[in-house]
Formats: sequence, C-alpha cells, structure tokens
Amino acid sequence: MTKEVLIHLKGMQTTDETHGPDEPLELITTGEYYYRNDTHYLLYDEQMEGLDEPVHNMVKIRPGHMEVRKKGPVQTNMVFEEEKQNLTCYQTPYGPIQMEITTTGVNFGEEEELLEVKTEYVLGMNGQKVADCRMHIRVTPKGSKGTTFFES
Repeated sequence: MTKEVLIHLKGMQTTDETHGPDEPLELITTGEYYYRNDTHYLLYDEQMEGLDEPVHNMVKIRPGHMEVRKKGPVQTNMVFEEEKQNLTCYQTPYGPIQMEITTTGVNFGEEEELLEVKTEYVLGMNGQKVADCRMHIRVTPKGSKGTTFFES
C-alpha cells in the first residue's frame, strides 16, 4: 500500500427498529497510510458541518481491534475491541458527551492494494442503548481504479 491513499468511510446507525436504518453517512477523502508494529494507521482531515476548523483523525487498525482518535474542535478516543465495552468522552464545542461503545465485531481484511475493516457496535449513553451501528472503512492507493464500493 502506498503512503497516499483514498479513504472511503460509511457509517450506519439504526436508532428505531420500526423505521429501519437511518441514512448512511459517507465520506471519501485522501489521507496517509502507515504500517508499524503490526498496526495499520490512517491519517486524514474531516470538515464537519457547522465547524470552521477541520477535525484531524487517526485510525489504528489491527485484527479484532480498531481505535479512532479525533483532535481539533471535536476530540475523542473511541476504542472498538471485539466483545468488549469501552467508555469514551466525545468532546464537542457544545460540551462533552459520555458514550459507551460495545463492540460486537471487528472484521479486518487486507490485500496488496486494499485495506478494509467492518466494525459493528452498540452505542449507548447514560447506560441506555442509543443505536446499533456499523462502520465500514475501505482504503486504496490514491489514483487506483475501481475505488467505489459499499455494496453491503
């Protein structure tokens, strides 16, 4: 995998079973890729709606484990470990949000020019379930062909 990559992210939350899943959130951006000490690293900036400054993201991936760190106007360190619950504080310009993340699966695959991770988790706040969530990240070398996806 090259240092300069195209990062495709898709997040889906289901908050109410009677209405089905909410609309997916999708982001396609360029970023940097590193591999060190058996861990894959992704670095990219994200412009969030309503914020003047970008949020700097670092994603650490290894089998059964993913970690997302955000720095800037939004700050958090979310840890996704299979069959574990982790607590995190999501710091926003409007105040902190305490969250519980109970990860049900981290499926990881890699090929020479493809890195893919699918994470499923339950998001909770104040001891109450808020949503069932899925996050799908696919990384390809910048400029490679066939970089669209999200069939599932």
